[in-house]
Amino acid sequence: MIQTQNAAAPRSMIDRLGSLLDERDLESFGERLRRLDRLSSADLAAVDSAIAALPRQGTLAVRSAAHLLDLGGKRLRPLCVALAARLGRGFDEHARLVATAVELVHSATLLHDDVVDNGDVRRGAPTARVVFGNAASIYGGDWLLMEALALVSKAAIGDSLQRLFDTIQEMITGEALQLELRGKLVPDRDSYLAVVDGKTAALFAWATYAGARAGGLRDAEAAALERYGRKLGIAFQVVDDVLDFAGRPERLGKALYADLREGKTTYPLLIALERFPALRPELEAALGVGGPTDALIHDVQGAISDSNAIAESRRFAEGYIKEALRALEAFSPSPAREALETVAAAALSRES
Repeated sequence: MIQTQNAAAPRSMIDRLGSLLDERDLESFGERLRRLDRLSSADLAAVDSAIAALPRQGTLAVRSAAHLLDLGGKRLRPLCVALAARLGRGFDEHARLVATAVELVHSATLLHDDVVDNGDVRRGAPTARVVFGNAASIYGGDWLLMEALALVSKAAIGDSLQRLFDTIQEMITGEALQLELRGKLVPDRDSYLAVVDGKTAALFAWATYAGARAGGLRDAEAAALERYGRKLGIAFQVVDDVLDFAGRPERLGKALYADLREGKTTYPLLIALERFPALRPELEAALGVGGPTDALIHDVQGAISDSNAIAESRRFAEGYIKEALRALEAFSPSPAREALETVAAAALSRES
């Protein structure tokens, strides 16, 4: 195994999920997080080890992928795999393979997104496209996708491989729709949800489904966990949208208003445009000639504030979290179920 100097040190589950909570919530969640840590730390350590064992030297594609992987991550999707598996027979080698695969798929999308979005900073460091170039970042993402598919094939868990193919197709469709809508700022909730369902929620849904299959759960139980994952994924993205306007850059690892500057219709912006439609043509015009000025961003922030868009967005996300929790009612109380409930609650209060 080849290590690079900037490799991220493994983080405990409390560190990972604790970073998702603001200071008020962290205290009340402390004991639940400690239980979650005891339940899942070994599982995620196994995923971290598998990721660390991937090549770090070789082609530009490999080095580009390694650059991102060495920046670490919250490992939420592998966590979903592990906890879903623990609702069944537990986290074994098959579950480890799919948990590692889902993190590689997620990382592949980040490498691709940074090229599409001209992203310069990811997790507080220069993006792979800045260090190695756009083409290397794209090929790095492709390499990670192939590695992920190979891992799921090796796991040989029911229909998980075919489901992953279908999920990747959903993700491509969602990203393509977002690209088509970029700069148009259409205040259309159906279009917004179609994008979010594809680009974010689909992979969470696959993670919980594949984890359920790895744990030997029945069809109905796997379907319930898939619903949990999809609802969690939608809520996660809505909160991500909120953080583009109301987050702290030092926690996010990137500047505020990145989505706004890229012409993406996030949920808070959608609400603001519904209530202040006169803002839309001015903002669209600015996006067509290099991006919004600081003054225009200030106006948008004012519209976000006056429309109460941040609070409404959080309520919208909370509705999906409640649906995710209802899906868990298919299972008897257990440490794994409580852990999934904790993850869902943490998603609402995260700061990064």
